[in-house]
Amino acid sequence: MGKVVITIARQYGSGGRTIGQMLSKELGIPYYDKELLKLASEESGIHEGLFAGADEKLKNSPLMRISKKIYHGQLISPQSDEFTSAENLFNYQAKVIKELAEEESCIIIGRCADYVLRDYDNVLSVFIHAPEDYCIEQAKQKLSMSDKEIKRFIQKTDKERADYYKHYTGREWTDARNYDLCLDSSKLGRERCIEEIKAYMKVRFE
Repeated sequence: MGKVVITIARQYGSGGRTIGQMLSKELGIPYYDKELLKLASEESGIHEGLFAGADEKLKNSPLMRISKKIYHGQLISPQSDEFTSAENLFNYQAKVIKELAEEESCIIIGRCADYVLRDYDNVLSVFIHAPEDYCIEQAKQKLSMSDKEIKRFIQKTDKERADYYKHYTGREWTDARNYDLCLDSSKLGRERCIEEIKAYMKVRFE
């Protein structure tokens, strides 16, 4: 098996990030999540804080949420007033994602990586989801909030991710057609999700 990149999109509380970390250890390949922000900052020279501020969410304006800036791969020049725009922050992050996919086997969490790498033959895209009640129970282990507050937080986070995905890809985040595998972590559990991903890899890439 040559270089393989696994992209994981995930609903909050579904365990997608943890599944990615566990899979990274099992396969012995790098895992990229927040690390992408640092790499994009180093690549562009733009302060990492700006990337963090725009991470998987749009500016809080109705216009941003209904508009689209579908990613086509171009970078905006440092001489432009738009060099540090949200669009160009995404462009640099996508550039880093492409470079990683060309250099090594790895796991990439979120950031529309499935779309950015849609033309790459060595990419397996996964969407991890679960019912709301399950996500709330899982989130309780990390968040010191009431059930009602956790529910609102999950809904807000998933909406931000969905809006961000739609803005830069023109696609619906939860549409199964965007992914190779869609796994319900509440039914399979994390270990079985990993086994399903590995089984798909074996069929697809060996």
